[in-house]
Amino acid sequence: MKVLTDQILSQSAYSAEIDVPLETVDIAGWLFTLPEAEYLRCCPPDHIGSGITTTDDGRPMVINVEMIGSGLVIQHYVAEEATPSYCRMNSISDVLTPAGRTQVNVIWELIAEAAEGGRTRYTNRVTSHPTDVFMDFLAAHGQTFEQAAVARQAAGGDHNRRETPLFAASIARRALGKPAGK
Repeated sequence: MKVLTDQILSQSAYSAEIDVPLETVDIAGWLFTLPEAEYLRCCPPDHIGSGITTTDDGRPMVINVEMIGSGLVIQHYVAEEATPSYCRMNSISDVLTPAGRTQVNVIWELIAEAAEGGRTRYTNRVTSHPTDVFMDFLAAHGQTFEQAAVARQAAGGDHNRRETPLFAASIARRALGKPAGK
């Protein structure tokens, strides 16, 4: 399978400020210990399941299962960079649609930056690229890339808009030493 990185299927970035200083935030620590129930609270009813594992060569991996629009997406996010203030996760994601199964490449960036007043700005950036498997899927179903991109942008943007403030609140709770969901 080939990822077509020169094409963008969808891209969105949303930010939310949290009332904790940047030096107390640990996005990688949060992401790789996130309880499934907390993940589910971060975008109901879209978030369905999650788990933490590793690749065969020991790199951290997060598995997320969620509905984005009409597609059930199984994401296999492998850490390319994982620090307290920045994580770049890369997934070849399986997408189960009413028309069948395909695959897309998703880059998920989780970013923490200092904001005014000792606060932190959390940004959740998601970029999807087609794969050759995805392009073949579109051709087999008589859909253009442009049509698919419009639909994915709408669904993915809406999902990201709703989950970003809930992820930020969860990251803040962890930074303050509060139990998940409290």
